[in-house]
Amino acid sequence: MATPAQTSGADDFIKNLGKIYGLYAGGFLAFVVFLAILEQVGVPNKILGYLFVFFTIAVYAIIGVLSRTAQVSEYYVAGRRVPAFYNGMATGADWMSAASFVGMAGTLFLLGYDGLAWVLGWTGGYVLVSVLVGPYLRKFGAYTVPDFMSFRFGGNFARFLAVIVLVCCSFTYVTAQIFGTGIIASRFLGMPFEVAVFVGLVGILLCSMLGGMRAVTWTQIAQYIVLIVAYLTPIIILSTKKYGIPIPELTYGQAIADITAREGQMLKDGLATAANLKPHIQPWTTYTPLNFFAIILCMMVGTASLPHILMRYFTTPSVREARQSVAWSLFFIFLLYFSAPAYAAFSKLEVYTNIIGRNVADIRPWMFTWGELGLIQVCGKNAASLQAVIDACKAAGTEVVRLQDFVINTDVIVLSTPEIAGLPYVISGLVAAGGLAAALSTADGLLLAIANALSHDIYYKMIDPNAPTVKRLMVARILLLIVAVAAAATASTRPGDILAMVGWAFSLAMAGNFPALIMGIWWKRATTAGAIAGIIGGFGIAIFYLVCTRYFPGYGVAYFGMSSLTNPAGAPLIADMAKAMAAPNAMDTWVTLAHPLASKVGWFGITNIAAGLIGMPVGFALIYVVSLMTKEPSKELQAFVDEIRKPRGRTVLQEKD
Repeated sequence: MATPAQTSGADDFIKNLGKIYGLYAGGFLAFVVFLAILEQVGVPNKILGYLFVFFTIAVYAIIGVLSRTAQVSEYYVAGRRVPAFYNGMATGADWMSAASFVGMAGTLFLLGYDGLAWVLGWTGGYVLVSVLVGPYLRKFGAYTVPDFMSFRFGGNFARFLAVIVLVCCSFTYVTAQIFGTGIIASRFLGMPFEVAVFVGLVGILLCSMLGGMRAVTWTQIAQYIVLIVAYLTPIIILSTKKYGIPIPELTYGQAIADITAREGQMLKDGLATAANLKPHIQPWTTYTPLNFFAIILCMMVGTASLPHILMRYFTTPSVREARQSVAWSLFFIFLLYFSAPAYAAFSKLEVYTNIIGRNVADIRPWMFTWGELGLIQVCGKNAASLQAVIDACKAAGTEVVRLQDFVINTDVIVLSTPEIAGLPYVISGLVAAGGLAAALSTADGLLLAIANALSHDIYYKMIDPNAPTVKRLMVARILLLIVAVAAAATASTRPGDILAMVGWAFSLAMAGNFPALIMGIWWKRATTAGAIAGIIGGFGIAIFYLVCTRYFPGYGVAYFGMSSLTNPAGAPLIADMAKAMAAPNAMDTWVTLAHPLASKVGWFGITNIAAGLIGMPVGFALIYVVSLMTKEPSKELQAFVDEIRKPRGRTVLQEKD
């Protein structure tokens, strides 16, 4: 238990949060100005990159070390005293993963209109959290989502299933975050990607290992300040330079008009072909309408089911503040997501203006840094040096860079935009620091969700219920370290479809968690057997669909009635299925993404990223049918369900420290 002195000190800290983070924000801006001055006096860019990365990681690590704790409630739920405003900011940072910060604008750059499916889905998910889930889990008073499942559905089997879902969702997601830190660190620190992954991991562990949720919360608020400043600065500068208005959301329409005009000019001048130019504002160029709306639904429902997001609402002082916290989360996420389409538009305009049509011999040197990492290709070869580009384009029969000659990895768009636009290097370093903050903050939350579930739900609740506090926290920290190293090792292998894996995490959460959470809160008649059947059935069918369509597509066609997916025009992706199945490699297993059938077959025309759309209805149906076939829950449990839906009153479950 906390002593009166500890409680008083914590209360003073909460009261001074505005002053503390105001000073932090001012200090960070002063640091950026200082580095800008150093750039002007000739300090090499590499030194500036090191300063940006190491200074920001050092600040996060210091906050993490200062927030170390030996109290269970502080470690798991930050003492349930985080005010709604700051919890909203921490949730925003927890949510703004590398996929959001680095990948969102890149996806919109590549897909245009179709990329909006991800923005709409991820933002809309917080409405579901607010209305259906978040406040009720806070009223319940648990430390983890499996805690709720166990209490509501009686016994440890439901808890065990919830832990399996949590680990499967969170591990794929955290691997993507560590992958993001590796890309940023390898580019700005000049070290091999495989080493850079583990450098980023050190920062993650220093934030989360000693202080758990308390350290992660105060660190994530600091990280949100960095990432939002880093994201908005370059597009505010570009908006002001091009259109004289420092609000990119207002000039976004003009940028779109300029892109459309430039697209027409490129086609006219032979710098692009109709086959490889996707008009930025034209819908259904990548996804079919079915998959566009399926992705929106899966990202929405997945958001409302992801354990590391739901955990954040366990940290507020009351149910009322949990609701307010969701509203603040939406506001802080809105600031970035409302700007992402503008970021993509300004990036595309800069690429079309400054790169496409440029003479090969005049390519600017910044491109070679990314080309060495294999992230930018010109004329079919990595743009590792000027001579490599000249030779490749000479072989391709062109002296200028055409759209079909230029390939940029979507993860590079946000990080390279300042360089493409010719902005000072300090802006590039600032964006890198923001991307690192986004990846670290989400990785912290995900690792904590996994380690807490394993230590609290498996070890303490199922293996050793009498474990003393010191032993519980030691087990939590050891498991955190093991999971983190495993995720970094996985990321260092550069898994080919890491962005698809992020989408999978949402679909798995949607199929495994959402039906049981919703029915557990909103239907008193839901029984233990129903929940177990729903989790196993929904999660099982989603996992099967993902693995079969991606890694065993031939078996899906041969034995499970799968057929070719279609392109937006309605034509099958595999024109001749009989011929494809007759090929020698048709029945290969654990195939790579290059396999002719991988991720191109399925049921009902649904892509495997939207597998939750198949799993979730199965989960709901099984919970409903099996619950009606089994004995209804006790009157006490039904009264408990009524109690967690009341906005006022005591917290239902009081955990011991």
